[in-house]
Amino acid sequence: MNPDRRALADAVMALLVSIAPEVEPDTLDPTRPLRRQVDLDSMNWLDLMVGLKQRFGVEIPESDYARLVSLNDVLDHLQARLAPPGQPPTTSKGRA
Repeated sequence: MNPDRRALADAVMALLVSIAPEVEPDTLDPTRPLRRQVDLDSMNWLDLMVGLKQRFGVEIPESDYARLVSLNDVLDHLQARLAPPGQPPTTSKGRA
């Protein structure tokens, strides 16, 4: 994981822990569905999406929620929205 992605992951995890204090970030698999690993209900998930918008200033349309399944999906989505114009974002699969 590159340093920018690591910092982004740390910020997402801090937000997740603020919503679900029982989360142990070191035990999460970034490729597996977050809601199954953490047992987030729909309200917690909505709180996470709103928190991401507030923290990063990134619009996350409700229509995108279904694609944001794993931590990697969330990070990819954020990186794509935070990438400077004209620069392809780095994703969990390499360059987009």
